[in-house]
This record gives sequence, C-alpha cells and structure tokens, in this order.
Amino acid sequence: MKNSMTLRIITTGGTIDKVYFDDASEFQVGEPQIAQVLHEARAGIEFVIQTLMRKDSLDMDDGDRAEIARAVADAPEKRVIVTHGTDTMIESACRVDPPADKTIVFTGAMQPVRFQSTDAVFNIGMAVAAVQTLAPGVYLAISGRIFDPRRARKNRDAGRFEEIPGS
Repeated sequence: MKNSMTLRIITTGGTIDKVYFDDASEFQVGEPQIAQVLHEARAGIEFVIQTLMRKDSLDMDDGDRAEIARAVADAPEKRVIVTHGTDTMIESACRVDPPADKTIVFTGAMQPVRFQSTDAVFNIGMAVAAVQTLAPGVYLAISGRIFDPRRARKNRDAGRFEEIPGS
C-alpha cells in the first residue's frame, strides 16, 4: 500500500544501467539497477519503479523528453526520481514543468552500477535524500551536489557536473 512518502522512480536508461560485453566497450542498456541498489543499501523507503525506456541519453530525442515530462506529470506520487544518462540529463530535466506540489530529482552515473568504482550508488543515495527533503521543483543530484538544471553543466574533462559560473 502506498503512503504519502512513496517515491516514484522513472528509469530511462543511460550509463547507470549499462552492461559492457568486451574490451572494445560494446554495451547495451540493461535492466534498471536502482531497485537492487536500494535493496542492498537496506533503504527504508517505499518506492515504485516505472521503466519508461532503456536508451543511451545521446540517442534520446524531443519525443523521448516529452514522454519523460508526461510520465513525471502523470505520476501520482509527489516525489519522483528519474534515472537518466548524463550526456543529456540537463536537457530532459529542463523539459519537465512540475506541478507546484512535486519534487523531481534527476540522477545518473559516469560509471555503470555494475562497475566496482561506480559513482552510481552515491548518486542514487543523494537523489533519495534530496527528493525527500527539497522543496517542490526540478533538481539534479550528481557529483556530490544538488543543482538547478538550468544552472548546471557536465564537465566531461573533469568527469563531473558543476554550476555554470556566473549563474
């Protein structure tokens, strides 16, 4: 039974769910990993997983972003996490226009959950904490920080997200 603190987790694919098959970095986006991460962490939260798509974010288009925005708007829960590839996470987050009473947090990873040196587990934990404590709005939880997606960028050289200077 759902309570007022049940989280909706919408998965869209991205590196967080990638499975690599060989040294040539051939991959496919696998099954969503977030439920396993939350169970292994013994997270004491109720959540519902909605797999929307399994795409690398570089393969997403405006139709996919509209589908994400619709899924967020249609979610009955007031707290929503969206797992997403980091390359176009900002573009998708900026397309979401949340109702005044919803908190939406996008997160992803630079390394897949299945990698030993992944940032995914940390980012998922941040997203779970953020979605429960932040005021309604749309946020990114990644690289040890919470960002307004309109004021953030991915720094590929440094391998992290950062605030746009002067914003």
